Amino acid sequence: MMDVQSALFYAFSAVLLFAAFRVITARNPVHAALYLVLAFFQASGVWMLLKAEFLSIALVLVYVGAVMVLFLFVVMMLDINIDSIRQGFWKHFPLAATIGAVIALELAAVLLGGFRIGEPQKQAATQLVTPAAVSAPVDAASTALDAASAALQVASQPAADVGHVVVAQVSNTKELGVLLYTQYLYPVQVAALILLVALIAAIALTLRARKDSKYQNPADQVRVKARDRMTVVKMAAVKPPVAPAAEEEKSA
Repeated sequence: MMDVQSALFYAFSAVLLFAAFRVITARNPVHAALYLVLAFFQASGVWMLLKAEFLSIALVLVYVGAVMVLFLFVVMMLDINIDSIRQGFWKHFPLAATIGAVIALELAAVLLGGFRIGEPQKQAATQLVTPAAVSAPVDAASTALDAASAALQVASQPAADVGHVVVAQVSNTKELGVLLYTQYLYPVQVAALILLVALIAAIALTLRARKDSKYQNPADQVRVKARDRMTVVKMAAVKPPVAPAAEEEKSA
């Protein structure tokens, strides 16, 4: 009988395949972007079932929350002509189908090889956990269990007793964070610096000088002097009276 986790996996996978198919078959680019968002959500659910919480949350926050929203706004603002994009589709379809088939065969070979490697390990773990496979005396088993429990207490990690094996309950997100900020600290800092440079470059490219824009130069404001800004003109305090004859000539 199928359990809840298997049912959820098949449901997420079915919706993921449907959304991925609609991404490449939808005529409207906005609809294709929305189907891609749906595919990301379903992939996040599959990763959550595989106990990869960090990857699941990162997929939703980074791709769905930032990249796909930005891509959707760009598609809506550009008003792409679909007819011009679809020209030559069937001309390049054989080459694209061949490349896709090669990639699918390579992925299948890698995945099947991983399954073959994992089967002997699974069988060995089953034999190790099964009580019938334990041939050591009871005293030796209890001594080993006490030693493992003491080591886990020193490491301050919770433990779970499965059969005769003590398994440490470790958070994937915590271990990944510790690994990133200890062993891979310098690559993380380099990646952050590259992203900062890209952000500054994007801002510098968008802030171009326009002819109709008015702005002030701070350097000229700092170097300004009083005699350059104000000129004192000497003028008479009282305007001299004008003769009546001169006023009549002026009016004539």
